[in-house]
Amino acid sequence: MNINDDNKNYSNNNYSHFVGVKFHSGLRSYFFGFKELDLKLSDKVVVETVRGVEIGEITIEPVLIDNYKSELGLKPVIRKASESDIKQFQNNLKDAKYALQICENEIKNLGLDMRLTSCEYTLDKTKVIFSYLADERVDFRELLKVLASRLHARIELRQIGARDKAKAIGGLGVCGLPLCCSTFLNEFDGISINRAKNQMLTINIPKLSGACGKLFCCLKYEDDTYTELKQSFPELGKKVFIDKQEFTVTSINVISKMVELRNEETAQTIPLDEFYKQTKLTKNKRIENEEK
Repeated sequence: MNINDDNKNYSNNNYSHFVGVKFHSGLRSYFFGFKELDLKLSDKVVVETVRGVEIGEITIEPVLIDNYKSELGLKPVIRKASESDIKQFQNNLKDAKYALQICENEIKNLGLDMRLTSCEYTLDKTKVIFSYLADERVDFRELLKVLASRLHARIELRQIGARDKAKAIGGLGVCGLPLCCSTFLNEFDGISINRAKNQMLTINIPKLSGACGKLFCCLKYEDDTYTELKQSFPELGKKVFIDKQEFTVTSINVISKMVELRNEETAQTIPLDEFYKQTKLTKNKRIENEEK
């Protein structure tokens, strides 16, 4: 759920404070502005989002609007949630399960190749949002007509990718920490196998894939650093002479700063500084050549 899709049209001059709000279906907080409301941590509030009116819980206490640094306009906190709002929200959760079953049955009847992942009502129940996975584009025009007549609400069918599903479900990565996508990532950049090659990782797709089945998002975190550090190393395949013996650079390790050298008779691994000392090459020669 991206709460901030069209926030550029909202002026923050109308607010005195802003708060962080987390929703039932999400793991991260979104900022909303307010004025003349007595709000505190853990309060339930009714807010305006890109999807409609929704209810959430304050997870970041009120902060003066002068401390808001983003260029995005804040959507408003409409009011503190009443008992009636909370009761309506609980009823909506039950009705969403029923709506999900109806949609699944209609998908089966129409023979559509799509797999539902979730169903949510806006607080005022004027809109119901279905999220689904599909390998190809789905023509769901007939499905929309059937659902609108049976649920008597505006229908939104939202196709999500494997990464979006992992973000919604959450879990732990191989590092032992919560998934990046479910904690702080808002957008998913394309991750190609070239990043793994650049970091000299063994190309084993299952071991380089996350809970979503796609390549690890974290492959991009250190990619620029590897690119920069590798500029100080000799190119793989380069021929060098040490003690009148010819060697070929067969491997480098940018973390330990080691260089592996081989010839037909022997192999050795030496520190990067020692490599340049023994070969009498200029350490920045590779950079100089590229600049030329």
